[in-house]
Amino acid sequence: MTELIRIVRFAVGSADPDGPGEHANGHGGFPSARGLDRYFELSVRCRGELGSQSGYIVNIKVIDDVVRSGAAAVIARACRDRPDAEPGELMPEILETIRRACPAEVSSVTLRLSPYYCVEMEARDRSRVLVRQRFEFAASHRLHVDHLSDEENLLLFGKCNNPRGHGHNYIVEPCVECALDEDSRQPFTLLDLERLTIACVVEPFDHRNLNLEVDDFGPGGVNPTVENIARVCYERLAKPIGNLGKGARLRSVTVWESERTAATYPA
Repeated sequence: MTELIRIVRFAVGSADPDGPGEHANGHGGFPSARGLDRYFELSVRCRGELGSQSGYIVNIKVIDDVVRSGAAAVIARACRDRPDAEPGELMPEILETIRRACPAEVSSVTLRLSPYYCVEMEARDRSRVLVRQRFEFAASHRLHVDHLSDEENLLLFGKCNNPRGHGHNYIVEPCVECALDEDSRQPFTLLDLERLTIACVVEPFDHRNLNLEVDDFGPGGVNPTVENIARVCYERLAKPIGNLGKGARLRSVTVWESERTAATYPA
């Protein structure tokens, strides 16, 4: 069994039917944006056995055609008729439209509305969507374990044990599993996620020394590694999200301390 992911980019709005052909700029998207169009990315995840001659699960051009002829039309109609709809409310129809027309098994579909915000639906459970949004905070920290000697700390953590600390621009991405109601509405919204993440994580951590100003990492707390920061963020967010009573639960939190280093909790 092999998995294939195909990302299809397109704009919705005033696309010029007389503009460049489909393959003029596949990387930038087709139809391409005109004026103040809305821009989307739709990721289709397929599973299957490879064709003995082609080596394909499915020809990616088929996925492109399925998305542009079907799923993009679902999004375009919603932009026109239901501009206030939550994106997750479109996912059952988007997934079913793609699943019916794609010759390979479709395991999930992800709609990206910006570089930082997306919704995903897994084929195994069409009553729920996954909502992800990225946030940023700047903070300093020092990696240090009190019961180790200075020499042991320096050997273990190197420059990260600098007594004056050092800083990162952290990126935090909660992933929230949201139940759709009986009318396929999405009660938990991006506004809910933003409000809680800013209150529970961004404001307490931003422009702080984590070791000295945040109790989770202070005396008696945990060492502020990126792994522990991801776990603390999860613990700070899980209960407030669940307590909203909107059928949402926090599935995971991913924290990047640089573009090369990230941790997700729970894994």
